[in-house]
Amino acid sequence: MPNILVTGSNGQLGSELRDLHVNFPEYTFLFTDRNTLNITDKEAIQSTCKSHSITHIINCAAYTAVDKAEEQQQQADSINHIAVQYLAEIAKELNIALIHISTDYVFDGKNYRPYREDDITNPQGVYGKTKLNGEKALQHVNPKNSIIIRTSWVYSRFGNNFVKTMLRLGEERDNLGIIFDQVGTPTYAKDLAQHILEIVSQVDNQDVQLFHYSNEGVCSWYDFANVIFELSNTACNTTPIESSQYPTPAKRPHFSILNKVKIKKEYNIEISYWKDSLKLCLTELKEKTQ
Repeated sequence: MPNILVTGSNGQLGSELRDLHVNFPEYTFLFTDRNTLNITDKEAIQSTCKSHSITHIINCAAYTAVDKAEEQQQQADSINHIAVQYLAEIAKELNIALIHISTDYVFDGKNYRPYREDDITNPQGVYGKTKLNGEKALQHVNPKNSIIIRTSWVYSRFGNNFVKTMLRLGEERDNLGIIFDQVGTPTYAKDLAQHILEIVSQVDNQDVQLFHYSNEGVCSWYDFANVIFELSNTACNTTPIESSQYPTPAKRPHFSILNKVKIKKEYNIEISYWKDSLKLCLTELKEKTQ
């Protein structure tokens, strides 16, 4: 029986895993966050894994403050890179399967077709660089039965994200300027969590494998916002703006579409269209406020 350690369980993906775990009674879980397990402390990870007889780790923990990372480089690196190396080393030592979550920010966003797993990486900011260094550390240690899943534009009913920000701003303002020259695919964290729980016991490989995951379809942030307002019956006008009109400390990739053929084929999964998943999330958010 898989005995699964989930790190970062208070984040968006970790919270969805916690919410869904009751549907998988054949698994046992240990949900941890920064207060209950410091993943930058190798001995703490090792002790936890041994004392709870952990067989699988799902690493959802990450430093995700993209702009703050430009100033807090050491903190971002310790969580996104060094901690991943520790997890990899312990996974190898104790024969633990490891699923690690990464990001589209490892690419520079200059592609002309959806990114495949073997495309050249070229992160443009500290966040992307530290996440890529985490990937490389895991691949270098190379524990058996370990995979990396890169994802993009994550949202859910938990935490802070674009969907919840748009709903809040849409109620507060009559008009919003939304970036139209960055395109990608939203990822409903609940969909990703569901598929992780379905495949966790199927991971069986000698070398670390890379996979891409997002929902199906393509949109810009402008398109995404308009569909959020349409589906939630929010009366807010939108104006398309260029990235240059909304400067941020960290550079965002203009093209973040991920090719998901590999993960669908390897694990025989079907991925939902982004608008369908957004409808489900908005319904859950509405029920939560009632």
